[in-house]
Amino acid sequence: MAQEIKMSASGLKAMQDELEYLKTVRRKELAEEIKEARSHGDLSENSEYDEAKNTQGLVENRITELEQMVKNAVIIDESELSVDSVAVGTHVSIKMIGDDEAEEYDIVGRTEADPINGKISDESPVGHALLGKAVGEKAEVLLPSGQTVEYEVLAITHAAN
Repeated sequence: MAQEIKMSASGLKAMQDELEYLKTVRRKELAEEIKEARSHGDLSENSEYDEAKNTQGLVENRITELEQMVKNAVIIDESELSVDSVAVGTHVSIKMIGDDEAEEYDIVGRTEADPINGKISDESPVGHALLGKAVGEKAEVLLPSGQTVEYEVLAITHAAN
């Protein structure tokens, strides 16, 4: 059985849009690039042809990956989402113990993770440790560096899509 992938409605829409683009526009572009490269003669020494074929393989792999993710997507109904504890679809304000500055994150499914923009996966070390925690509770996080840090949950709200 395939693993379900939790995501927001907007995350699913973005994934479906990318899939549609790759299947329609990008496939046609690559077919043209391959046709053009083929017309340049000997394929054994044709780097344009090799590059276009490699790109085609990458695009086909991405299409397959996206189709699987869309098929296994489970949309989070934010209207039914409790903010009593941290879950996928919540926005959290946390503070590392010993640090004065609060950090804020949206907890998202792995396909929507974008740490630079404050979206961390429920499967990341911090996201996973925070799951199920309520305001005032602490979570120990084992970082990839091997260091353990502790966070306190300051606030939980619905994530803004």
